[in-house]
This record gives sequence, structure tokens and C-alpha cells, in this order.
Amino acid sequence: MIGFNTDLETQIKQLEKILSLSPIYDILRKASGLGLENYYVGAGCIAQTVWNYHMGLELAHGISDIDLVYYDNSALTGSAEELMAEKARSAIGLCGFEIDVNNQARVHLWYKDHFGYDIHPYKSVEDAINSWPTTATAVGVRLENGELKVYAPFGLNDLFGMVVRANKKQITEEIYANKADKWKAKWPKLTIIPW
Repeated sequence: MIGFNTDLETQIKQLEKILSLSPIYDILRKASGLGLENYYVGAGCIAQTVWNYHMGLELAHGISDIDLVYYDNSALTGSAEELMAEKARSAIGLCGFEIDVNNQARVHLWYKDHFGYDIHPYKSVEDAINSWPTTATAVGVRLENGELKVYAPFGLNDLFGMVVRANKKQITEEIYANKADKWKAKWPKLTIIPW
């Protein structure tokens, strides 16, 4: 698999090449004009684009949404987050995906209602990515001055190796198993590491 077991610089170049072939690159270009200081497009949409590339599938195969995450602890209301979501959707336009915009500074306010347990407030958008459920999907990307900036706290080797491994910082075994089963059905060449 291209990018697997290579140095990080080579992996980032390969990631940029793959993303440039997909609709996500246009989303990255448009997102860079939103005026957000600290944000990323990330999670499943990045990993799934790479998996699709490796499996010879259409690059949008199986991608349900595009996650755009940012951090603004001065605007913790749902209405402020929705205003940013509307601004992002307007700037990005019709792209074939649902655009899911989340202020990571307010995730702790709704997390228990959604997942059944409390979490501590995140200190930054990177702190949030550190807790994302798998090592392969704990990846955020954005364009800065036309160059791809990547935040990947676990590196990119599991992503390029099509390895799904739990990041146990925050998720439960049940959440992990559900994600792994859903993904394995869409990308059968994934290697799922048991909990």
C-alpha cells in the first residue's frame, strides 16, 4: 500500500495527492476562507478517502459526511455554532456530502446526552482530535497558504495501512465495535485490531 511504512513527510505528500483527487480538496480550499483561526476537516472522511484510493473505489464511496471542527470557547451556544455551520455550508456550497460543523469547545455540553457519559472540556481542537475513536481517523487537515497542514497525534501509518485500532482515551468498547463493524462492511480489506 502506498504510504504505508514510509516516513511522515512522504506520507503527508501522499495524503495531499490522494485528497487532491477527491472532492474533499475543493472543500479544503473553500474552508480556508471561512476566517477560522483553528480548524480542521477530519475524521472518517479523510481515512475513508485513503481507504477508497487503496481499494480502487470511487474516492467518495461510503463517506457519509465531512467533519469540519473548530475551537471557539468565546461562543459556546448552539446558536453560535449553527451560525458558523450555515456560513461554512454557504461557502462550500453543494458538494455531494453533508457538512457537519462542530465547535469542539462545546462538545462536553452535549456529549453525555449523545453517548451516555460525561467528558472534560477540550482545551483546543487538537485536544479533541487526540480523543477521536481510532488511530486511523484521528487526523485533521487544512490548507494554510496553499499547503496541507496535518494534525495526526498517532501518525499516519495506521491510516495508510488500513488498520483500525481503538484510541481508548474516551470511547467505549461498544462504540469501537460498532464503528469497526460498519467500516469493515464497506471496506472489507481493513484490518480490525480487537479491543
